[in-house]
Amino acid sequence: MILCAGEALIDMLPRKTEKGEAAFAPYPGGSVLNTAVALSRLGVATQFFTGLSTDLFGERLANVLTANGVGHGLAARSDRPTTLAFVTLTDGQASYAFYDENTAGRMLTEADLPAIPEDCAACFFGGISLAVEPCAEAYATLAARAAGAGRVVMLDPNIRPSFIADEERFRARMDRMLSHADIVKLSDEDLRWLMGDRSFVELTSELQKKGPKLVLVTQGAAGVTAFGPGGEVHVDATMVEVVDTVGAGDTFNAGLLAGLSDAGLLDKAALAEGLPEDGLRAALELGVKAAAVTVTRAGANPPRREEIA
Repeated sequence: MILCAGEALIDMLPRKTEKGEAAFAPYPGGSVLNTAVALSRLGVATQFFTGLSTDLFGERLANVLTANGVGHGLAARSDRPTTLAFVTLTDGQASYAFYDENTAGRMLTEADLPAIPEDCAACFFGGISLAVEPCAEAYATLAARAAGAGRVVMLDPNIRPSFIADEERFRARMDRMLSHADIVKLSDEDLRWLMGDRSFVELTSELQKKGPKLVLVTQGAAGVTAFGPGGEVHVDATMVEVVDTVGAGDTFNAGLLAGLSDAGLLDKAALAEGLPEDGLRAALELGVKAAAVTVTRAGANPPRREEIA
């Protein structure tokens, strides 16, 4: 089983009314929820931990998780409101305005953390939940516990600079989480924001010194490159007609984890030693193909295994 820990929220996506007026429609979202749903649709046993509201949006999120076979019994329920993210699209690229103060997700604390289930092979962390407090500190604590208990830890910082109120605290927390991570996925923009403006080889080498053994850098249409103990592995993007990019990176994360799980490679020792190229390449290709399906659809709607060519 893979445990995904992070935000669940409502994406308010731009739509038009019958009269042509601008409007927003509510869709379940959140980077980590998207990854959990995508993982389950790819056939991987998945649990999800978050701060989940009992309001109408929280119930909708819980129903979506249930409908997609994602266990959410570990979630910390409260009557605080659900986080809302209003989405605008420019040439298919999404930008967000978040309404997150005093929400069920944001106000999560260490006291709400669950025990890590015995059948958990890996824990995934990411999204805006790593940028806002107090929940970010709770997730950092859970990542440390997972690593200490021998679970593989994957981290996707998914950095949104406008969402980071205290950059110094954020960078310090990232360093702590990187020290516990086995796998880190970043976009090329995330990598340069976090590590500076140098070559990928230099930046990923420096990042690996902080802890992670496998660093994945996504570059949109240019594909993804994995940097690990065994060297570099690159996989090209699948060319498709893009509707929007909502959930693309989240789906890639799920495909990668599903591929590694398929090959029996979700193992801390194997990651430290260096994964076999064929197994890593297959996992990267599954992530890329799954993400390619997602971008052909409006909103975060990841594919099931049988939909991937």
